[in-house]
Amino acid sequence: MSKVRVLIVDDSAFMRKLISEFLSEESRIEVIGTARNGKDALEKIKALKPDVVTLDVEMPVMDGLQALNLIMNECPTSVVMLSSTTKVGTENTFAAMSSGAFDFVAKPSGAISLDLHKIKKELHEKVMAASRANVHKLQKNALNIEKSPSVWKKHSKIESVNLVKKQKKEANWSDGNDKVIVIGTSTGGPRALQTVLTGLPGDIDASILVVQHMPPGFTNSLASRLNSLCKIQVKEAEEGELIQKGIAYIAPGGFHLKVRKVGMNWAVHLDQSDLRNGHRPSVDVLFESVSEMNEFAKIAVIMTGMGMDGASGLKKLKQKGLSKAIAESQETSIVFGMPKAAINTNLIDNIEDVEKIAKSIMGYC
Repeated sequence: MSKVRVLIVDDSAFMRKLISEFLSEESRIEVIGTARNGKDALEKIKALKPDVVTLDVEMPVMDGLQALNLIMNECPTSVVMLSSTTKVGTENTFAAMSSGAFDFVAKPSGAISLDLHKIKKELHEKVMAASRANVHKLQKNALNIEKSPSVWKKHSKIESVNLVKKQKKEANWSDGNDKVIVIGTSTGGPRALQTVLTGLPGDIDASILVVQHMPPGFTNSLASRLNSLCKIQVKEAEEGELIQKGIAYIAPGGFHLKVRKVGMNWAVHLDQSDLRNGHRPSVDVLFESVSEMNEFAKIAVIMTGMGMDGASGLKKLKQKGLSKAIAESQETSIVFGMPKAAINTNLIDNIEDVEKIAKSIMGYC
């Protein structure tokens, strides 16, 4: 089996050396070159044709975002961004995700950091996953708010689609109860969330709770970006705030998102209990907590992402009743891990391409 060929792009010689050493420890990866800025990177991508590029967000001459746009236009390649948690760094990271980057890895303590050793495992996993990604799908999924969603294929080919019930307008499925929407996603999630949440009306008759696998320092920028694009309000969840209709609450990086009863209302509860499925926040933790909202009907959505997070929590939601579940199709998932695991539970009511998920949600609202 041939090795995954990687080009490393960073303006810091120290970081180029460190990332090269990290990736070279993985026997399935071969570092074929380095570049010191976006301009240098573009020339080397055309010459070396790597499988994956790691691309620093903040660089002189041509920064990571400018370089990414040129890469996706001139020589499409799977790109993993490396970003600091500065305001500019996080904002540019989400712009990069919308421009076709596969995923990102956070630098724990700024642009040059020995703490980068902490994310060695994550770097290995994401580079390997990026090498398996369909780069043309990444191009199509590069979000342009004015672009027609017709670029998506219309039908899922996954075998289990025949097991899934066709969507119906089920006016009485919720028994008249208030509704809560719970969404879980990981790799490719920022793009998917933008597509889904921008498709929901501002007066939606439900509250929305979201887990996006993401490290601390990034979720607030994600929420701010989505809030600027959506009709609904989108915010990073805060401990103790009452859950209201028309608002999407995004779990802060490093915290599990749960709910707790406060008088007659339900409120956000954040905690730093053990990781689940290697994650905090975890989709399973959110789904299991929301399953206790007995007076609410639940609409669960599982979208693109590596792993199986959400499948176990979905079982808990379904056991409690008054719940519907939607999974993203294989065609539009950047990584068809979490949706596939959810579909394999045989508890999914709808499998939808990402641009149809908002409509599917509204069919239950």
